[in-house]
Amino acid sequence: MSPSRRFREPRRDRYSMSNSDSTTTEVYISVDVETAGPNPHGYSLLSIGACTVCEPQSTFYVELRPVNHNAAPGALAVSRLSLERLEEGGLPPTVAMARFEAWLADQAPAGMRPIFLAFNAPFDWMFVCDYFNRYLGHNPFGHAALDIKAFYMGLAGVPWAETGMRHVASRYLGNRHLTHHALQDAMDQAEIFVKMLAEAESR
Repeated sequence: MSPSRRFREPRRDRYSMSNSDSTTTEVYISVDVETAGPNPHGYSLLSIGACTVCEPQSTFYVELRPVNHNAAPGALAVSRLSLERLEEGGLPPTVAMARFEAWLADQAPAGMRPIFLAFNAPFDWMFVCDYFNRYLGHNPFGHAALDIKAFYMGLAGVPWAETGMRHVASRYLGNRHLTHHALQDAMDQAEIFVKMLAEAESR
């Protein structure tokens, strides 16, 4: 079965939300990144994976040319990405971010707002926000992100120490682990969030 069809996505009209203060409809976009290190100041963003949390699911994936040769110990081993390969085959950051913005515009056209969704969103958001602003001069997501870990903390009533993927995967993914491929992880995050929303609605 295709990874993008391992679970059935909710319809766009069910999992898009209208803001009560305006006519803007919010569209959840699950995002995952792989990087060469812990922060965008010293390290490169290497890949971006994203998908809509609605049906039919739309996906996006891009690999980026590194901006330097810095790599934190173990970072590349986790993602299995090669700086040398990406220097040859990765897209220039400006081109990559422009493509991401164009895809986002297709998913959230006029009257809709894309909502950045990630597991441990502060990390992924940090790189995406930095690259959008650095290379395009603006961030189409605005200035906020929705963290699945924080959502789970409130939903399950657990302390922060129990919001790691080990705990969440056992509850929503049948103990399936993330692959550290940005697109696959984005789709797995979307699956987790769909199940969390269903659980929240059932209460």
